[in-house]
Amino acid sequence: MKTFKQPLTAKEEAAYLRQLKEGNSGQRRTAKEILVERNLRLVAHIAKKYQNVDEDMEDLISTGTIGLIKAIDSFDAGKGKLSTYASRCIDNELLMLLRAKKKTSREVSLYEPIGTDREGNEINLLDIMEQEQPDVIEQMEVEEHLKRLTGLLNEKLDEREKEILRLRYGLGDDREITQREIGKNLGISRSYVSRIEKKALEKLREGFE
Repeated sequence: MKTFKQPLTAKEEAAYLRQLKEGNSGQRRTAKEILVERNLRLVAHIAKKYQNVDEDMEDLISTGTIGLIKAIDSFDAGKGKLSTYASRCIDNELLMLLRAKKKTSREVSLYEPIGTDREGNEINLLDIMEQEQPDVIEQMEVEEHLKRLTGLLNEKLDEREKEILRLRYGLGDDREITQREIGKNLGISRSYVSRIEKKALEKLREGFE
C-alpha cells in the first residue's frame, strides 16, 4: 500500500482550516488540498476495518476519501476535532458503498418496480439508492437528541408516563396506537391518557430547554 504523509499538527490544522474559511479562492483551494492530503492516513486506517469484505483496498480508500472531502467541506471548528468528525463521514461513505454492494449481491433487480412516488410514478431500487443521502451532521444531531431523550425518559418520567409515551409514539419496537387504544389496554379513560401524555411531554420539553 502507498505511504501517506504525516498528519498536520493541531496548530497547522487550525491555520489551514482558517485559511479554508477566510482565504481567497486560491488559498482555499490550497488549504483544502493540504487538509485532504494530510488526512489520507486516517482514511487508510478506517478502510482497513473493511478489508475482509470483497472490495479492493484502493477502492475503499477512494470511497473513504470522498467522505473525507465532504467532512472538510462541512466541518465546523466549533463542534470538535476535524479527525473525529471526518472519521464519522468516512465510515458513513464506506458503509453506503457496502450496503449498495450487498443489495446487488442478492440478485435483486435494481430496475424492478417497488412502488410509486407521490405523483404515481413507478420507482425502483436504483431510484432510492441514487437519492441524496442524509447530511451527516443532521444524523449526528438526531442521534444525540435520541440519546438525550432516552436519558430524560428514565430521569423525568414515572413508569406509567413512560409506558404511555412508548405506546403512543411507537418508541422501541412498538407500533404507534391511539389514546383510546392505550386507555383500553391500561383500563383507564382516553381523557386520562391524554392528560398523562400532555404532562409527560411537558416534562421532556423542560428537560430539552
